[in-house]
Amino acid sequence: MTKTIQHHLTDGLLMAYSAGTLPEAFNLTVAAHVSMCDTCRARLGAFDSVGGALMSAQDSAPMAAGSLRACLAAAKAGGRAEAAPRKRGVLPAPLISYIGGDLDDVKWRPVGMGVRQAILPTDKRATARLLYIPAGAAVPDHGHRGTELTLVLQGSFADETARFAKGDIEVADEDMHHTPIADIGDDCICLAATDAPLRFRGLIPRIAQPFLRI
Repeated sequence: MTKTIQHHLTDGLLMAYSAGTLPEAFNLTVAAHVSMCDTCRARLGAFDSVGGALMSAQDSAPMAAGSLRACLAAAKAGGRAEAAPRKRGVLPAPLISYIGGDLDDVKWRPVGMGVRQAILPTDKRATARLLYIPAGAAVPDHGHRGTELTLVLQGSFADETARFAKGDIEVADEDMHHTPIADIGDDCICLAATDAPLRFRGLIPRIAQPFLRI
């Protein structure tokens, strides 16, 4: 799939993911993209190696007496969980594991003009949602008060900056204002993560915004 992926994660996002400093919603989106993209997976491996080398260079911390014994006892008490086999579907493995299923298990809610969303449970530092955009439909014109990551899982969309197909990820910041439109053909399904409310120009989207948690 990497051969068709044209839009990748930034070094800053990959380093933050490697360091474990991203909000849960961003972690999920980065993990989903990395599972689809050999290029970003290799880059992440390089950052992980650098981080591991830095940790190895640090002085070790003393452990309390009995720490190892307590850890082994806890692991033995927990038993071994067997992973259920998964059928290959539209959603990447991190997302399937996160929601416990594929598209058939998503609880969609309409947001207007045929667009549907499903907000995923994550920590309060950012929001993650699945978006279903019918072919040819548009997301209302908007800007950003923070960062938005949009990963295409099915179909494709285009905005003022570029076209994004399956596996591509768009990184939008406060300087971007756009109107994403799903291409004609397959309906577009995306995973979107935001750390601040969007900035809509239209009156109706602004009125609906608090109810839709966008």
